[in-house]
Amino acid sequence: MTDEEVVTETGGPGLRERKRQRMYEAVSETAITLFLEKGFEKVPVAEVAAAADISKPTLFRYFPTKEDLVLHRFADHVDEASRVVATRPTKRSPLDALQRHFLDGLERQDPVTGLCDNVHVLAFHRLLYGTPSLVARLYAYQERSEAALGKALSEASGGDALAARLAAGQIIAVQRILALENWRRIDAGETAEAVRPDATTAANRAFGQLRSGLTPYA
Repeated sequence: MTDEEVVTETGGPGLRERKRQRMYEAVSETAITLFLEKGFEKVPVAEVAAAADISKPTLFRYFPTKEDLVLHRFADHVDEASRVVATRPTKRSPLDALQRHFLDGLERQDPVTGLCDNVHVLAFHRLLYGTPSLVARLYAYQERSEAALGKALSEASGGDALAARLAAGQIIAVQRILALENWRRIDAGETAEAVRPDATTAANRAFGQLRSGLTPYA
């Protein structure tokens, strides 16, 4: 085993994996800069590869599709909900843990919650939601989030895998809708601080509805 392949004593990634992650980030940021400047459809993959100083085949080894160059920013969040469930305190239910995590994200103005008025984040979101192919590709990431969360919920409850997957789909959908509503208000000109009270109320209401189910519509 070479030094590059050794995993750190803390269980973190080794040198090779850290280099790989830096490559992902550098190429993705290069691509996003070009897309923001010229438009997603107007920048060919070959131009991104040239700007990143790599070959086109190498780029596609890291990013299977052009859309993944943008959505790499979501890669770390694909398993986020499942990690929240898996690492929650023993006495806290999965849904309580997920609600607390979303509310904490609102407090931090985490871009994933949609409650962030940083100009660079706004520009990125406009690129994302203004490009149909990116929105379509985003659903693939959300499906992976649902699958991972469904597995975590099934393991946490020891229950039926299908029931857990159905619950995961509802939870991920709630988080997506809340984030999108927050972003739309901020994109319309409101500040994150102005939106946050309503965003918090909406999140609590949404998670409350998850607990009560669809009784009002049955």
